Amino acid sequence: MKKYTYNEITTFQYVCLIIGTQIGAGFLSLPSVLAQKAGSDGWMAIIIGWLFSIVSSIFLVKTAEKYPNETIYDILIRLFGKILGKAIILIFLLYCICFSWLIMINTLLYINGWFLPNTPDYIIVLIFSIPTLLVVRNGLRIIGRYAELVFYLTMWFPLLFLLPLKDGSLLHLLPLFKVGWKSIAAAELPAIYSFFGFELTFFFYPFLQKKQYAVRGIVVANTFVMLFYLIVTLCCFVFFSPDDIADFNQPVLNLLKVIEFHFLERIDLIILNVLLLIASRAWIMYMYCAVYCSSQLMKKQDHSGHVPVLLGLFIGATFFIHPTWLQFKTWQKWISYTGIGVAFIFPLLLWIYTSIYEKYIRRKFS
Repeated sequence: MKKYTYNEITTFQYVCLIIGTQIGAGFLSLPSVLAQKAGSDGWMAIIIGWLFSIVSSIFLVKTAEKYPNETIYDILIRLFGKILGKAIILIFLLYCICFSWLIMINTLLYINGWFLPNTPDYIIVLIFSIPTLLVVRNGLRIIGRYAELVFYLTMWFPLLFLLPLKDGSLLHLLPLFKVGWKSIAAAELPAIYSFFGFELTFFFYPFLQKKQYAVRGIVVANTFVMLFYLIVTLCCFVFFSPDDIADFNQPVLNLLKVIEFHFLERIDLIILNVLLLIASRAWIMYMYCAVYCSSQLMKKQDHSGHVPVLLGLFIGATFFIHPTWLQFKTWQKWISYTGIGVAFIFPLLLWIYTSIYEKYIRRKFS
């Protein structure tokens, strides 16, 4: 019997988990951020960011393939020893907690600003916490099924962005390369930030049933995310003029607000539900990885007891801090710098280190 049979996930669930961690509430402001940096050429930065994420993802999976039945905790302890290995796991723990918190707060601020302005923020986080507790405490298999279900429920959502295009103009995209490569490069960091999430594959890989499809799965997931971001960004660029789009903080919501159906009066309520489903996948997966790290550090096989503690901290922090957009942007800036190291630099360095380590071990015992 395999060590992780109870929590095994299918290849499609694996793909849905990666997609879920990469697409949170941040896509609502992505077109505006890119337009501020590179005008209507900002969409090109998404393709470059996708290429970076593909390369880093392959390094990540190739490293995990060397130890197919070991978790990231087991791998780091094997490679770096107990002290340094646990220190790196602690970094992952803090990283996942911060990202889970930021995604939840980002969603909270959108809902508070657009839909529930009079509802206390900690009450909204408390409401978020109830389904989060039920999903996260049951392990990766249930989270994988949830990610798969959300994918099916929201797969129609990108098509919604095509409806307002009849009032847009493709001329807004022309001429291409009008801002130059320097400005496009300036938009690259926000584009790269939008692909964060694939680094959690370190946690998903040991539970994958058919590990031979790991590289293919992560490439498919990254490509789907890239296409989603391209559809959202290009539709916003076509609908809004290049001078106007940078003035909107959440141009995606402004775009969706203009959609009208004769048979449906409150399209914004559907948008709210879709937004909650999409964002919840991301904070749920980061939270699972956080409590997994904490349970491993404390030598506990069951992580379920850590989930309500972490959610309680989130609710308490929201009650005392009352996060604002300005605070969120400051926190996001700092955690994004950390994300560059964890998602893009660490997989490459770890792959190089494991290659040297394995060669040394083989020579020593051959």
